[in-house]
Amino acid sequence: MTHRSAAIELTDIVFPAHANHYGTLFGGNALLLMSKAAFLAARTFAKSDVVMASLGDAQFLAPVPVGHVLRLRAWVTRAGRSSLTVCVTGAAEAPDGEPRPSLKGLFEMVAVDGRGRPARLRNAYLHAVPTDKEPA
Repeated sequence: MTHRSAAIELTDIVFPAHANHYGTLFGGNALLLMSKAAFLAARTFAKSDVVMASLGDAQFLAPVPVGHVLRLRAWVTRAGRSSLTVCVTGAAEAPDGEPRPSLKGLFEMVAVDGRGRPARLRNAYLHAVPTDKEPA
């Protein structure tokens, strides 16, 4: 299930300060940008504070050279009791070129309360427990 209302897009440009010694986006900076996009999508969906629990299947599909624009898209693909799965993709664009898929990752985020403890999502997709008056 994709929650389009919580889909976000972040756009940034790769400056030399973000690059490695090859002149492309440093992997740590790519993860930073991806985690920011995941956070924003999860927070928008949860309408509360969230924290990252894990990052799985991070893929660096193609290098992102200095001077290219990086467009990240993030959306919630699953909502549980307090956790959310957020998919993040990134495409690099040269000034005169087509977008090229460059980054991809799945983030597990958790909604938290004011004490940093897991909090129930108000709009989680949970099945109702059938009662005697409702058909199963």
